Amino acid sequence: MPGEYAPKSIEAKWQSYWDATRTFRTPNPGDQGFDPSKKKYYVLDMFPYPSGAGLHVGHPEGYTATDIVARYRRMKGFNVLHTMGWDAFGLPAEQHAIDTGQHPAVTTQKNVDNFRRQLKMLGFSYDWDRELSTTDPDYYRWTQWIFLQLFNSWYDDAAKKARPIAELEKMLESEKLVVRFDGNLVSAGPTGFQQMGGIPVGTKFWHELPPEDRRAILDRNRLAYLAEVPVNWCPALGTVLSNEEVTNEGRSERGNFPVYRRPLKQWMLRITKYADRLEEDLTELDWPESVKLMQRNWIGRSEGAQVKFQLDQHEDVIEIFTTRPDTLFGATYMVLAPEHPLVEKITTPDQRDAVRAYVATAANKSDMDRTAETKKKTGVFTGAFAINPVNEEKIPVWVADYVLMTYGTGAIMAVPGHDVRDFEFAKQFDLPIRAVVRPSISWLKEQIAANRIDLHYAGKHGKSRIAEMMLSSAATAAAPFTGIAPQEIDALSDIDSAWIDQVAMPGYLVNPELFENAFTGAGHAINSGRFNGLPTAEFKKHITNWLEEKGIGCGTVNYKLRDWLFSRQRYWGEPFPVLHGEDGEILALDESELPLTLPPMTDFRPTVETSDNPANQSAVPRTTLGRAKEWMTVQRHGKTYSRELNTMPQWAGSCWYYLRFLDPHNNAAFCGKEVEQYWMLSKRKDGKPHVGGIDLYVGGAEHAVLHLLYARFWHKVLYDLGHVSTIEPFGKLFNQGMIRAFAYTDSRDAYIGYEDIDFREDGAHHKSTGEKLKGAVEKMSKSMKNVINPEEVVNEFGGDSLRLYEMFMGPLEASKPWNPRDVPGVFRFLQRAWRMIINDETGEFSSMVAPRESEPNLALERTLHKTIKKVGEDIDRMAFNTGISAMMEFVNEVYRAKTIHPSQAERFTLILAPYAPHIAEELWQRLRGPAWKGSLAYEPWPTWDPAMAEESEVEIPVQVNGKMAGKVIVAKTADEAAVKTAALADEKVKGRVGAGSIVKTIYVPGRMVNLIVK
Repeated sequence: MPGEYAPKSIEAKWQSYWDATRTFRTPNPGDQGFDPSKKKYYVLDMFPYPSGAGLHVGHPEGYTATDIVARYRRMKGFNVLHTMGWDAFGLPAEQHAIDTGQHPAVTTQKNVDNFRRQLKMLGFSYDWDRELSTTDPDYYRWTQWIFLQLFNSWYDDAAKKARPIAELEKMLESEKLVVRFDGNLVSAGPTGFQQMGGIPVGTKFWHELPPEDRRAILDRNRLAYLAEVPVNWCPALGTVLSNEEVTNEGRSERGNFPVYRRPLKQWMLRITKYADRLEEDLTELDWPESVKLMQRNWIGRSEGAQVKFQLDQHEDVIEIFTTRPDTLFGATYMVLAPEHPLVEKITTPDQRDAVRAYVATAANKSDMDRTAETKKKTGVFTGAFAINPVNEEKIPVWVADYVLMTYGTGAIMAVPGHDVRDFEFAKQFDLPIRAVVRPSISWLKEQIAANRIDLHYAGKHGKSRIAEMMLSSAATAAAPFTGIAPQEIDALSDIDSAWIDQVAMPGYLVNPELFENAFTGAGHAINSGRFNGLPTAEFKKHITNWLEEKGIGCGTVNYKLRDWLFSRQRYWGEPFPVLHGEDGEILALDESELPLTLPPMTDFRPTVETSDNPANQSAVPRTTLGRAKEWMTVQRHGKTYSRELNTMPQWAGSCWYYLRFLDPHNNAAFCGKEVEQYWMLSKRKDGKPHVGGIDLYVGGAEHAVLHLLYARFWHKVLYDLGHVSTIEPFGKLFNQGMIRAFAYTDSRDAYIGYEDIDFREDGAHHKSTGEKLKGAVEKMSKSMKNVINPEEVVNEFGGDSLRLYEMFMGPLEASKPWNPRDVPGVFRFLQRAWRMIINDETGEFSSMVAPRESEPNLALERTLHKTIKKVGEDIDRMAFNTGISAMMEFVNEVYRAKTIHPSQAERFTLILAPYAPHIAEELWQRLRGPAWKGSLAYEPWPTWDPAMAEESEVEIPVQVNGKMAGKVIVAKTADEAAVKTAALADEKVKGRVGAGSIVKTIYVPGRMVNLIVK
């Protein structure tokens, strides 16, 4: 029909219009059309990786939410920055190149073009003039530039900020700092004191060092540095993998190849220097508390002590970090990580074969597998002993894979009485368990009454009788329970504290290993020499001071966070802008030489040293770039240099893309200063700047840790060096939930695709056989045949329907199942909204549209004001589903009233526009007629009158003798008598009152009425 709602033609028309007129182009300060009087609003999506599979329906969820916010803010008078780009480097494109021979740049561009087409199909109001890709040389030129800022900087612990490395060199040259024997830098002391020869013992002035030592000292203090570290090495793939790319079974996620832990020289970024700031600055961010907690846990700040254990019959010491120095007297053995450098050195000849075999096995396990709480503890005794510094006790040194080299020092003192893992390990290998913290009475009650005694362990170690006595009775003649009357174990839940204190406590102190759990809480010191009786917190301070006085330890802070491993043995990534000299010199490229582009290649396969056995774990990586002979060799100053043959990880480009969006065509800087300050310096209500500049950042919770942590780190370095204006990049963060889908199986448990399903009222049936299928909500997967292609939805119902459905499914932050049977519902709503204004037979206005000169329906006007208020407030709250419900109810009201004034239709169209922009643009153009001036994108958001939006009636619950009897609707101004009259007129209430008489009325104005009847 001429006037029917036709999404395909309408949406194509307005997408072409937006492109042709550059409707959503956002000018920067200094650009033509920029209005400095407007407030700014920067709303950002976590940009996607453009895969060959294209968009799935999970992508548009977050993008639709940000687009609604962006469109709403434009209408509220803000300068809105809303952008899109591509996180396009990475392993999938390179693997495709290896498999097919097609250059990853070609594959990537094809995928980008497809993604862009699909996003435009959904009408997102991005400023496409700012589109970027991490693979564009004009973009990664500045990624390389940021790397050089890191390479040319060091972290000043005194100033707590990054500073140029040249300033450190000046401090050394001016002899404000001297070099200690271990290469660390220390203050040289007051100048006059230096002239008297009073620099610290064992230190040297800068001028006393040879050039190669000076270079090494500067290099080891840079924020970007080379180090040989244990990595996840996959010989079959020929590259290092991140922990996230390794399965729990110690195999590569891509290809399922063996992965080994081995040392390799890699580029590292010194993120650990920012650990405190990364944790502390979370406080003021408007982020979900769950994400803040995940970041804090990943950083893992813990206060404790560094303690030295002298090895028996060795000059070496084992240094450990512990958060519980108060338990030192309870250390009964030590454990080294399999990778610890002392393992091979201290292992005795009779234990060497067993230890080497164990170390080799541990190399095949992932960190996650090694530290899993459910795994059985394994380990081997090295044959060596260490001396516990607090009691001179000789304790055995073991190697075990539950200790990681990446946390603390890679060694622990094991206190099995007060640590869960040590407790399990000690019981596994029959090592001593000593209690040195007196547990609480409540803990003991719980252990004996709820968790019982470890009878198996007691029997194995000849302590069955003790366990039996503790469980059955307190025998009066049996030590250590002398003088206690017998009590049955069944009564333990009700026993008094005296029994616990006199029977269970002595039993625990003598035999803590007989219990099922270690006591890990705070208490008072026992079996700890002169420190006995001290509460845990006080004991920690005393023992730390004692360790420092003795020179065998000190208080310190430790972190789980490790420096960022920044190398990949791959082709498809950003080249490092550095050169390597034959003598170990590292020479940074000059900024004028950027971008350093990738060489053209046709063979992208990584290779290893031993081509006859690519699975050899000792094979040395030979990267793809190593085959670009002309590219890799450079002559400078009469010397030969080699380029870095690793590339940066995919994380690099995504760390700072939000800044390049601000000024993507600037060839002189990564971002202009005035532009950066305008878009990143948002103000709070008190006028002070926010700590983070992006006003709304939306993406999946799967990026809650690494991407956000890495981006925050880079931003803080740029802030320290004066390149950005805020200490944090993302002021407000919102995580959308995952969209899942029903997967259907037949009687053989075979998955059936949607195209073969007939959806009936009683459920899903196979189209061919008629068999009723079983359905379950699952994560979308090709193997389960439940992936929803958004193009199919758009082709059938239109992009506006897809947008509306994804927002109507439920709260944005919740995970939700996609139900194809529900999509037609929102399509019908759009049809009703269309027919409310347009006659679908003639294309003229519908009969419900009143003449413009007539008076608007007052009741409908009130409903419209409420709807405008509701929709706007819900967008502010990111509660889009309830805003849609309000608009649906308004349309229903129009149909009940059978009339709508043109001004009411226009205002409704404006509030519909952020959700369903195509149909809204078409309706707006038709409603405005000759007065139409262009897109409604910048039309003012409709205002609402508080008096009109206020509810004139309220619903009052009615109780009879305190029990709910019904509800009545009364005027908001109704007094008690009016409410009582309305209540007694209700049939349900009258039935409950019956023949009784009302002796009292309790009325809470506007809330409830309770009739007391006798």
